[in-house]
Amino acid sequence: MFEYFRGNYPWNLAICAALNNGANINEIDEVCRPLIEKAGDGVAASGDWGRAWAQLGDRLARLGAADEAAGHRRSAGRKYRRAALYDLVAERNMSSHDDRRLEFYTKALGEFRKFVELMDEPVEFVEVPYQGDTLPALFIPAKGVSGPAPCMIHFDGFDVMKEILYLRGIATELRERGISVLLVDHPGVGAALRLKGMTLFPETEVPAGACVDYLETRAEVDPKKIGIIAISLGGYFAPRAAAFEKRLACCVAWGAIWDYGAISESRAKKLEGKALSVSDWVDHIKYVFGTQTVEEALAITRRMTLEGVMENLTCPILITHGEGDRQVPLDYAVKTYEAAINSSRRELKVFTAAEGGIEHCQVDNAPNGTDYMCDWIMDVLK
Repeated sequence: MFEYFRGNYPWNLAICAALNNGANINEIDEVCRPLIEKAGDGVAASGDWGRAWAQLGDRLARLGAADEAAGHRRSAGRKYRRAALYDLVAERNMSSHDDRRLEFYTKALGEFRKFVELMDEPVEFVEVPYQGDTLPALFIPAKGVSGPAPCMIHFDGFDVMKEILYLRGIATELRERGISVLLVDHPGVGAALRLKGMTLFPETEVPAGACVDYLETRAEVDPKKIGIIAISLGGYFAPRAAAFEKRLACCVAWGAIWDYGAISESRAKKLEGKALSVSDWVDHIKYVFGTQTVEEALAITRRMTLEGVMENLTCPILITHGEGDRQVPLDYAVKTYEAAINSSRRELKVFTAAEGGIEHCQVDNAPNGTDYMCDWIMDVLK
């Protein structure tokens, strides 16, 4: 993995993710070079990180506005795309108590909409009915399909939202393979958390079921070919949902999570070998679960295990994992695979150094991971 900062895994992870999502490496160098001396300050430097990236986002937004005023829609859209990305990178590593975090997030949402509008991206902004409210989502229709098409529900992870996943490109790749995608901010992530106050809970089949209900109302979706995929902590979200929401036709765990309680306990105790995805993991886990203390959050995570769950999963499942994942042990992927005894088709794909993609959710080689998952989904659903 490209490591710009010595000993700061969350910042290096963010840079690699940004590169996968279309960032410009010289712009990254420009914003990160002044942060090198602060990289060892950990949580204390999260505000500096956020301000630096947001300033870059401001610049791209100004340039995009100038292009738009001149009638250069595509040039404007390309700049708004990077502006949205940089503001999301800024927001993701900031404290939930920093008022600027919500400011940067809402700014990113506006820039993302401008990007979609000006670039004529095949994206529909939708709201999925959910328990008297709605879940914000993006619907990307299949390309080149006459009649109802397969569709994948895409849930997020611990600290990822639907816009980041769209910029990653997996929805585009599925669309090109004739599969629609519903990218969803479910409780605990993205706009559902930040704008609606919906916090995370273990029973992910509940929001997944709401998504299936919604997709069944769309004529362009084949109701018999709706699957689910989720990234990182989604390695728990997706298998849990598929185990109990029997309308789901397949499942992809993009990075395995066998026992989130156990790994959270280790992270809370700051044990060695447990790399953190965000700078202030303690603050973020309380934010995601809506608790006042870490202990309250950990009590919820102890219910987030696939033990006793996986035998209920009967649809096809793919589990992907990097052999060098520093956040989650490879053993979690093996356990998930071995427990899927009733799946009609189970597969474990471990990415090795020989091919690339050994880090968490293939952040070191996103195309390899994306291609493999999308091909598997196509083979199963088409």
